[in-house]
Amino acid sequence: MKPATISIYCKKCNTLLYKYHKHGPGKLVKCFVDRITKDYTKGDLTCPKCATEFARFSMVWRKPAHKIIQGKVLVKGHFGP
Repeated sequence: MKPATISIYCKKCNTLLYKYHKHGPGKLVKCFVDRITKDYTKGDLTCPKCATEFARFSMVWRKPAHKIIQGKVLVKGHFGP
C-alpha cells in the first residue's frame, strides 16, 4: 500500500497544521517527523492561530515523532491504495 497524503487541522479553529504521508489504515496516533511534508506550526506542536497544544514530542522506534493528543485534531484526506 502506498502512503496517503493527509491534511491535519486544529479541531478548535480548523487551521491547517501539517501535510503528512500516512502509512497504513487506522487512526492517526503519531506523526513521524520525517514523513511530515509541510509543517505550518514552526515545529512547536501548538496551533499557530489559537495556541492549542495538539501533540507531544516522543521517540518511537528510535525515530522522532509527534504523538497526537486525541480530540485535538481533524484528519482530512484519503487512506487507501
